[in-house]
Amino acid sequence: MKKQAFVLTLVVVLLAVIGSVTMLLSAQGSWRAGVQGRGETPAGDYRLSGPYTHKNLSIFLVHGKSVMKGKSFLTLQEALLQKKVVVYETQSVNELSIQNFSDEDVYVQSGDIVKGGQQDRMIGVDLIVPPRSGKLPISAFCVEHGRWSGRGSERATVFSSSSDAAATKEIRLAAKSANSQGGVWQSVTVAQDKLSRNVGARVNSTVSESSLQLAVENHKVQESADSYVNALSSIANQSDDVIGYVFAINGKVNSADIYGSNLLFRKLWPKLLKANAIEAIAELQPGRFKPA
Repeated sequence: MKKQAFVLTLVVVLLAVIGSVTMLLSAQGSWRAGVQGRGETPAGDYRLSGPYTHKNLSIFLVHGKSVMKGKSFLTLQEALLQKKVVVYETQSVNELSIQNFSDEDVYVQSGDIVKGGQQDRMIGVDLIVPPRSGKLPISAFCVEHGRWSGRGSERATVFSSSSDAAATKEIRLAAKSANSQGGVWQSVTVAQDKLSRNVGARVNSTVSESSLQLAVENHKVQESADSYVNALSSIANQSDDVIGYVFAINGKVNSADIYGSNLLFRKLWPKLLKANAIEAIAELQPGRFKPA
């Protein structure tokens, strides 16, 4: 199947799945505390299970056929840890370069944060980096305003890790829909303020107050996120036909992702869930739930 046709198919499926989830949430009148599945709902050739809920975060799993069954990918974080990929600083805020030195395909997802360089960046596109790729340009957005030098012992010429993803829909939309660097910086500031309010302490790092990555690494944010992750991490392992998910916060559909295989989804799930948990913490409503 051609790549464009495959992407169009996923878009159509996502629209159908989101519509089904919206109707389910409307019928159920919001979320219910505690992890709980509520049966299955078909969406064309796909089906939904759930919701699986913890506090104000509800997850619906998307079940379907793996169209890329048997195909393996390294995630960006795996490839960086194994030193099979290097993401290079280019001196341009909105463009980095990436090189795959391995014999495996590497899947890079928009929203992935790369830490280090002269500023932490968020990857702006979904990309499969082929084996022995040579240097390839890749679009990016800065998620740390002001710094333009190495930070501490980090190398200024390359990026060291990609353990987290952009944590709010507003940040992702500012990048993908509006293509606005200013909008990304503003959305990062809003996210930091919301997190600070809901964990009861300022999450901005004294090392770099504007860094989204360092705010996410704040110990109070991590502790709060752990309660969501511990409650929901195992749901993706219930079936080998889970290829995506939809999540809702405070009873409203937020976003959805569908992948080409169950294997790829499972590899990405820990990073996805952590980002969803952090967004849920930012959106906690006073008087409903308190972070752990």
